[in-house]
Amino acid sequence: MDSKAVSWLNGFIGVAIFAGSLPATRVAALGMDPFFLTGARAVPAALLAAIWLLIGRVARPQRSDLLPLAGVGVSLELGFPLLTARALQYTTTAHSIVYVALLPFCTALFGVGLAGERRKAVFWVCFVLGCLLVMVYSGGDGLESAWIGVLVRQAVCRGVGLGLVGG
Repeated sequence: MDSKAVSWLNGFIGVAIFAGSLPATRVAALGMDPFFLTGARAVPAALLAAIWLLIGRVARPQRSDLLPLAGVGVSLELGFPLLTARALQYTTTAHSIVYVALLPFCTALFGVGLAGERRKAVFWVCFVLGCLLVMVYSGGDGLESAWIGVLVRQAVCRGVGLGLVGG
């Protein structure tokens, strides 16, 4: 296979895995503690990462990189999974996944802000339209019936922007 086909295949596999993660978390969150679920996701990932770093003989990060790396690690391995599992105890998977759609918007917004970039007007028009589409869609699906889950999901989106949650 050529490299472009491999890239598409890997992207498809990643999307398929991610698409199954919320339904699987929803099923697990109905019968297990969200803290246990978070550990069940974080510990194997940390072990695999440690093995990969040892085998690959990756250079150690500089001291100035440790705090940002710790923030990203806590966000990716604790913040997002914990808040997701907690939210899925109060809302449906379908409703929750709409809020996950806001993560790229939050990431783009804060990425531009932190990098000090000046984006063209078309970026901001697309950004606002995308956010509005997500909000209109989710608002028409019984938003008031799952307010606790909604609040937790919004905390996830805000956490991405603050560097507290990876995205």
